[in-house]
Amino acid sequence: MSDRKATLTLDGKSYDLPVLSPTVGPDVLDIRKLYGEADVFTYDPGFTSTAACESTITYIDGDVGELLYRGYPIEQLAEKSSYLESCYLLLYGELPTHDQLSDFTARVTRHTMVHEQMHQFYRGFRRDAHPMATMVGVVGAMSAFYHDSTDVNDPWQREVAAIRMIAKLPTIAAMAYKYSVGQPFVYPKNSLSYAGNFLSMCFAVPAEDYVVSPILEKAMDRIMLLHADHEQNASTSTVRLAGSSGANPFACIAAGIACLWGPAHGGANQACLEMLKEIGTVDRIPEYVAKAKDKNSGFRLMGFGHRVYKNFDPRAKVMKESADEVLGLLGIDNNPLLQVAKELERIALEDEYFISKKLYPNVDFYSGIILEAMGFPTSMFTPIFAISRTVGWISQWKEMIAEKNQKIGRPRQLYIGAPRRDYVDLRHR
Repeated sequence: MSDRKATLTLDGKSYDLPVLSPTVGPDVLDIRKLYGEADVFTYDPGFTSTAACESTITYIDGDVGELLYRGYPIEQLAEKSSYLESCYLLLYGELPTHDQLSDFTARVTRHTMVHEQMHQFYRGFRRDAHPMATMVGVVGAMSAFYHDSTDVNDPWQREVAAIRMIAKLPTIAAMAYKYSVGQPFVYPKNSLSYAGNFLSMCFAVPAEDYVVSPILEKAMDRIMLLHADHEQNASTSTVRLAGSSGANPFACIAAGIACLWGPAHGGANQACLEMLKEIGTVDRIPEYVAKAKDKNSGFRLMGFGHRVYKNFDPRAKVMKESADEVLGLLGIDNNPLLQVAKELERIALEDEYFISKKLYPNVDFYSGIILEAMGFPTSMFTPIFAISRTVGWISQWKEMIAEKNQKIGRPRQLYIGAPRRDYVDLRHR
């Protein structure tokens, strides 16, 4: 902490607020003692201007379009790394050695199976249940199956819980998908990669062999890597808030999954795909662009702009490359949806309206197209997001648990309700 201070003057009294300087990013005013000294709160709906924690995991510079995992640019990781290597990086702070990565990969691989009794748990859901609804229930129920990794005060149990969730979430999501389409569950195979295993569990059937395409495997691995963590977003903040109460790790991750289910958060790629389908063909784009520019139309282009990024989303560039590769492999590079997406991207990068409002394509713009091309229904888009983000949630949760000055989350409020008043007996009302 530096010796710099900001001074707040209120009702003739002055209060010094220490200025905290991060490694990168804007300085932060320390207001922890403000309520005790001045008897005032700060007001910040959505906490968009409030740092709720210290963290060493992920950093976003929205103005320049930068995303760093433990200091490493997301573009470099997407090009040179893998999802599991990035998982190790997020969990432990440094890139692994060859032996460390081999050990970590083996530990995750050996934990991909779920308790056999959990198969019966699925049959308690309606056959048409949304996979996210199933995942919230099943992940929350993991604490009933894995009692030996629920003590948050035991570092070893925290480690076991972390490995279990990273390993088992793809299996749980794949089982939710298989259940929703009436197909038998497919067990994981230790001979496959993390991403390849997930594709196998989703699309293999007992009647014939399933061979994982290397290009689809790479695309899935990249989707997972790009979504692994994203600073203090809504679902991550939910996990931290739940964890601050001492809740077991499975309950905390289930809370994160529930928050991610919101269409304003994890459902954005599904909304983008539905918009592209509504537009349909390239010749209809001018009509929809005109609607987007008309404030009274009520229409907005999905997949453009981002709450944090005020520049091009760095993940979108990588995702566009994957979209070209996947659709090319499947022989549908002339897919009308892709043509619409490419033309919309061209307009967004050249049209003064989009440039002035910094409405650049974000990661959701292409991810939905890739997942649909792979054969996933839109109901599986958010579960795949949840699989990808699990390591980020766990890393943030572990970091919070290890804080020396950890406190239960307790936001304040600006109360605008009725003041104190006396009860009126029923007969006098």
